[in-house]
Amino acid sequence: MTTPPPTRPVSAPTRSARLAPGARVAVVAPSGPVPEERLSAGLDILRGWDLDPVVAPHALDRHPGFNYLAGTDADRAADFQAAWCDPSVTAVLCARGGYGVQRMVDLLDWDAIRAAGPKTLVGFSDITALHEAFATRAGLVTLHGPMAAGVDFIKNARAQEHLRATLFAPETVRTIKAAEGSTALVPGRARGVVLGGCLCLLAAELGNPHARPSARGALLCVEDVGEETYRLDRYLTQLLRAGWLDGVAGIILGSWAQCEPYDQLRTLIVDRLGGLGVPMVEEFGFGHREGALTIPFGVTAELDTEAGTLTLDEPALV
Repeated sequence: MTTPPPTRPVSAPTRSARLAPGARVAVVAPSGPVPEERLSAGLDILRGWDLDPVVAPHALDRHPGFNYLAGTDADRAADFQAAWCDPSVTAVLCARGGYGVQRMVDLLDWDAIRAAGPKTLVGFSDITALHEAFATRAGLVTLHGPMAAGVDFIKNARAQEHLRATLFAPETVRTIKAAEGSTALVPGRARGVVLGGCLCLLAAELGNPHARPSARGALLCVEDVGEETYRLDRYLTQLLRAGWLDGVAGIILGSWAQCEPYDQLRTLIVDRLGGLGVPMVEEFGFGHREGALTIPFGVTAELDTEAGTLTLDEPALV
């Protein structure tokens, strides 16, 4: 029987250093295949920020048997490992999501990753599995934000600027304001450690030694893409039945792109999560949408659902 790896307290994470002009950043593809033209456009944006982006050797690979993966599990893991452990690299930016992190995360050398020291990880969607692993195995603050080859990044100035501010001047985004149209489903204020990600990944991570045992005391951010309502119902019900949501402090809902009409989803969310009796805000503005906000995971913050604000106790990066 495999012994579960040690976990670190979610309340005491390590923050990495903010970026400075000229910083070297690695772009990796730990999940799905990356369109070359989109990666090229994303690299141009990063260079325009006076960064020095370095593309991992297998970032444009295709798995020989499964066209939904960017290269083999071993190559994707090796790229990520090499990028993180390269002393000249200050941040690792994921190129896109899709599917694949769960296949490669067990191949990473977490002792070496911890020894390499804190760095900044940026990504969302399938990268939720890496956010969880870095929280439990390395105790690091990570950034749930736009990816280097994502359409939402390369074509949207708001997404670009919020990520850029978080990376270079994190003190300017201590208070994250919800997108226009955000409303309180359950009014109130709550404090806790910000965590979460893609709903289907959080459900799929249950019982995994890389994942948090629960969201107790957390401000939980959730969103998803391309899911039918009954499947979202299944994920939420699974988290509830597992007790993973017991003691959650507040809930922040992001985007539900390519899902069924939101009025129908709202009914489901209230039905499944309303009974928790905690402050809950909808359409906050992160996830699979235009102008997606960058949300730091691992920091303590206060949520005000009526004001539509998430105020961090300290900047995401040092």
